[in-house]
Amino acid sequence: MKIQAVSVFVDDQQRALEFYSEKLGFAVAADIPMGEHRWLTVMDPDAPTGTQLSLEPKDHPAVPPFTEALVADGIPFCSFAVDDVHAEYERLTAAGVTFTQAPLAQGPVTTAVLDDTVGNLIQLASFAAPGAE
Repeated sequence: MKIQAVSVFVDDQQRALEFYSEKLGFAVAADIPMGEHRWLTVMDPDAPTGTQLSLEPKDHPAVPPFTEALVADGIPFCSFAVDDVHAEYERLTAAGVTFTQAPLAQGPVTTAVLDDTVGNLIQLASFAAPGAE
């Protein structure tokens, strides 16, 4: 069994696509019209058979209060692994991305949290090599 796709709920699929592809660097895996919305997924361009991230519309009535509560409490919806949080923070800040948490070392993991512009906080995390804490 493998994880094929996971979803992040977004306010606007087109704006989400632009942010996740142009700012974060993900590649479009699927963009299929589905009536008012699209089946829209992005992926790591270096792992074309890896897990896809579905940019899912926030149409279900339970979704907006859930995602708004997470943002209000500063809780990231999901976490993306990066090689170097500090480098990604610098690159993305220079590209105009807003962070709600600057890089923070917490033992073997360093995290930062960004605003994805479509209703979510996303955590970036990098892990130190064992014994390198």
